[in-house]
Amino acid sequence: MINEEKVKIMTDLAMYEQGKGKKYLPISKYYRSDYIGLALIKNFFLVTIGYALIIAAVAVYFGEYLMENIHKMNLMVLGIYILIGYLVVLALYSILTYVQYSVRYYRAKKSVKEYYSQLTELNKIYSREEKKMSGRGTAGGYRK
Repeated sequence: MINEEKVKIMTDLAMYEQGKGKKYLPISKYYRSDYIGLALIKNFFLVTIGYALIIAAVAVYFGEYLMENIHKMNLMVLGIYILIGYLVVLALYSILTYVQYSVRYYRAKKSVKEYYSQLTELNKIYSREEKKMSGRGTAGGYRK
């Protein structure tokens, strides 16, 4: 006989795994610090590459001016400005990344917690059915 409650829970679990679960289940396998730490490392490399490309694009755009006036410029001050700009951009994006990935992690944990509670409920149903089946005698046999 089909247990409608079991079928309903299994359907809900399958829908979750195909929908939100694709995004949230992999996140839930990480510790919070590891998940956010990996995001910050990725952020560091992407910001560094992006900032270097922007500086290169600005240098190419103002290339003629730089070539004519390079001997008049204080390159140490220019380097310090570029470094300070990089540190400000890195700090800003790191804060944004930290907040974004913290929120994403907590949403995933909350969502997966509901998923696991449904799995526990399904396990209880299976345990009850198994208990009913083991309580019956074997057909044509004997109990030990």
